[in-house]
This record gives sequence, C-alpha cells and structure tokens, in this order.
Amino acid sequence: MMEFSVRQKRHLVLIILAFILNACQPAEAAIDPTSPATIEFVPATVTATSNPTSQPKPSPFPTPTSTRPPEGTPSGHVTLMAVGDIMLGRTIGEMIEAEGVEAPFAFTAEALASADITLGNLECSISTRGIPQNKSYTFRAPLAAAESLIYGGFDLVNLANNHVLDYGPLALEDTLDVLNTNQILTVGAGMDETTAYSPVYFEINGLRLAFLAFTDVSTIDYDYLAWEAAPDRPGIAWAHSKKIAEGVKAAKEQADLVIVLFHNGYEFIQKVSTLQQEVARLAIDSGASLVIGSHPHVLQRIEEYHNGLIVYSMGNFVFDNMLFPPNYSAILSVELSPQGVVSYELIDVVVQLNGVPQIMPYDLEE
Repeated sequence: MMEFSVRQKRHLVLIILAFILNACQPAEAAIDPTSPATIEFVPATVTATSNPTSQPKPSPFPTPTSTRPPEGTPSGHVTLMAVGDIMLGRTIGEMIEAEGVEAPFAFTAEALASADITLGNLECSISTRGIPQNKSYTFRAPLAAAESLIYGGFDLVNLANNHVLDYGPLALEDTLDVLNTNQILTVGAGMDETTAYSPVYFEINGLRLAFLAFTDVSTIDYDYLAWEAAPDRPGIAWAHSKKIAEGVKAAKEQADLVIVLFHNGYEFIQKVSTLQQEVARLAIDSGASLVIGSHPHVLQRIEEYHNGLIVYSMGNFVFDNMLFPPNYSAILSVELSPQGVVSYELIDVVVQLNGVPQIMPYDLEE
C-alpha cells in the first residue's frame, strides 16, 4: 500500500515566486492556461561572467536532508530522484565554460547526490560537431557539460526527446560517447533501433531496476518522426503503443521493477493530455511501477494508478531565460521496494532566469 505525502504549500510558494519575479523583471501579461502560444522562450541575452576562475556563491537555501531509507530499512529499498528538462547549451553552456562545471548544479548537487540513483531528461546534445537542424530551437552543450552532470550526481539521462538530434547524428554519437565515457548511462536513443529501444538496468541494494524511454511530440513544426531510430539509422525511441507494451513486458522479465520515462504532452500546458494519460497507463498496465514525464516545461499532476505512480511532467530543471510558471519546478524523490513505489515527495525548486535551479527554503513551510 503506497503512502503519499507531498511536502508543498503551493499557495505560499506562488506568492514567494511572484515576489521574486516582480522584483527582478517587468510584469508579464496574464497567462491563458489553455493556449500554448501565450508563453515563449525569452531570447538568450544573459551572458556568462568573463572571469573563468569565479565560482557560484554558496546557496542561501538549506539543502534538504537525505531521503535514503534510515539504517535498518529492509534490503531492497532504493531512493530515486528525478528532475525535468536539463538544457546545458546556450547561455548555460557559456556559464559552464566561464564559471566551471559546477555552475548549473551549484545549489542542488548535494540533494541530488543523496539518492541511490538520480536521473533527468537531457534536452540537448553534448558535442562540438554537427549542423543545426532547420527548426525553431537547437540546443548543443560543450563537452564539459558531461562533467557538470557528474557533479550534479546524475546516473542516467533520458535522450528520447526533441532536442538530442538538434545537430544531427554526429552530435548524437558524441553525446552517447562522452556520457558513457563519464559513466552516465543513457536511455531512449542510440546509433540504431536496437540500442534506442533497449532498457537500461541498475542493481542497487539487491533491487534490479529497468529503465525505458520513449518520446511522442508534435510534428506540426518539425518532422520528429524522421528522428525515430531504425536498424541502420541513429535516432530516438518513439512511443508506439506496441513498442511500449512489448518493451515493458520484456524488461519486467529481467528486473524487479520497471520505470518508464516519457517525453510527451504539450509545451507550457499544465493539463495532462489524453494521449499522455493513455500511454502512461499502458506502461503501468504492462508491468511498470513508475512513469515519469517531461516536455511540457511545467509541472503537471501526479496520479496513483493500478498500484503504480504516474508523474506526468517534471517541468524544467536547468533551463535559461524562462519565466513563471516554467521556472517553478521540483525534485521528485521516490522510495522503491520490491513491491513497487513505497512513498514519494516533491522538493520545491525555483529555476532562476539564468537557468540555475535553487531549492526553496524548507523553513517557510513551518
């Protein structure tokens, strides 16, 4: 039986965020939650400091205590932390090169490292090669970004998304190489169909976990289906219903628990789409215990379904030049056991205009 307690007082957080944002930037027009066109990326005008030896200032916010099971907890319990979109290109890439690899995770690394396994959605390629595709936004991070992810405590990143091939297959190959060289595992993309759709396994505290990742994003502005991996073509795993069901069932035969990562939904829309719900529930019905989503850039609801947990969107985590609500986010902390999800909590996060996340002070909840 799962016990869920969300450690949030959202109305207070929103008031604080409104105060912060109003103090730092001009007031924005009211946002219509039904229209994706009402929120846009702010042009990248933030420049990194020119002092390469400077380091981020210590966080004024306290780091939350570890959510690891206390000493004496039965074997087989694992703490997983998950975050949303991590975009390490653009001005954040400049920050990494100017201020050091610690910069993007200066205020969150300690918290993320407290988990047994930490994951997120990598919303860019990591490379110096490739040609930008003919699309609205193309994101490519410097090679040092892999070290940033190490500093941030990441063990696994999802690559089944609409930006990993922004600079073509050469940049994808570099991304896979530099992450694997730095012992950060990847899921949801590969140099062929087999690797893109293959699960990634972790065995921690006697519990064997399998991870799968799929994407399904709008193809109105760009033909992302052309990025789907094939037997002789690099690419991403697409969220075909048959692929999801078969993949989860096969992974379940080799693992105690299956976790599925989806990159889908509508950008800047907080309401869960019908398709998001259908594929998430399909994954649970096929044997998954936990589903974690990304792509909308905003937090979406969490649902308990058939003894599984569905987190529809974790929003942004590292992403520059975003305004409210995309810069209000969280870290998901989940305790897993052989029976599935035992408990979870959300740790409130504010993403600053420069893209760096900070944990909200817990003492405001007292």
